[in-house]
Amino acid sequence: MNNKIELLCIGNSIVDVFVNINNNLALKYGILDPVQHIDGDTVEALLREPSIDFTESVKSSGGGAANVAKIAAMLGMDAAFCGCVGQDELALIFEEEIKEAGVSSVLVRSDEKTGLCFACNIDGEIRFAASPRAALELNESHISEELVSGAEAVILDGFILDRRHLVQHILRLASSNGIPVALDAASIMQVKSKAEEILTYSRSYPLFVFMNADETITFFNTIRKEQDDGINMAEKEKEALILRDICPMLKIITDGELFPIIVVKLGGRGAVVIAGGNVYREETFTVTAPRNTVGAGDAFCAAFISAWIRDKSLSECAALGNKVAREILEVPGTHIKSGKLKSFSKILQK
Repeated sequence: MNNKIELLCIGNSIVDVFVNINNNLALKYGILDPVQHIDGDTVEALLREPSIDFTESVKSSGGGAANVAKIAAMLGMDAAFCGCVGQDELALIFEEEIKEAGVSSVLVRSDEKTGLCFACNIDGEIRFAASPRAALELNESHISEELVSGAEAVILDGFILDRRHLVQHILRLASSNGIPVALDAASIMQVKSKAEEILTYSRSYPLFVFMNADETITFFNTIRKEQDDGINMAEKEKEALILRDICPMLKIITDGELFPIIVVKLGGRGAVVIAGGNVYREETFTVTAPRNTVGAGDAFCAAFISAWIRDKSLSECAALGNKVAREILEVPGTHIKSGKLKSFSKILQK
């Protein structure tokens, strides 16, 4: 791998497996929540399930940071990914796909099986059942100063927030080298349990924080120690709540400082960026009946940070993020041909 890279992405190495199942199978295997972990026995039982044809299912390299690396590389950026995989067929799928996208990899090998995530389509509703397995073995001993210091930005998968020593190690290395870190909050549950830590990190290190609407509302309510309501609103109502009540708090957090830069992803309603005490609103148009929303947020992050590295304004960063995310809505996960993003890579070269 080159000593100098533009994006260093660190996180869980996961293979996404897209399957169609019915409600009976979901009940049988306990896949009941929008996002959940499942144990190894459940994974193996699912893989042996005779009613699921895994030869027909799409398998794609996944995990938030790996998705960012892959999309950034397709946009012509010099991107690298660091994570832990097993020594099995899933590891080959993961490594080959990110390599094909143009990502340099720093992969730690484990005797544990490679992590996977079932993206289960249950009558049009997508539920994620993940088993990180080998991905959880990545630790601070695998992240050297030499690796971090060669990057212009570091991307952290929010699902590694549970490994506090690893996260703080990366933040310290990045900060000591003047390198900003982009953290995606990853899920509502992560925000509920880690809101105070995210706030502390944002005040202590050069940080981008990416959250979707539900995560932003949860962050706001958790910090204020209020009941977590609002996430069952219509999307337009969530946007109004964020702009009216939440952005003023986020403006205070960012006022007078270069960092943190807080990015709120509103899906089909675009994005809001809060930085330096200012609010930037970048709208988009809604994609009617998108094929799949998996990976769209990661694609937004990849395009946003790539544009920022290439000295684009925050509004331009958000606009590119919206455009690239829309392309990902048409494919399962980030399983997209690089040619589809070629026109956007030209924007970064200007």
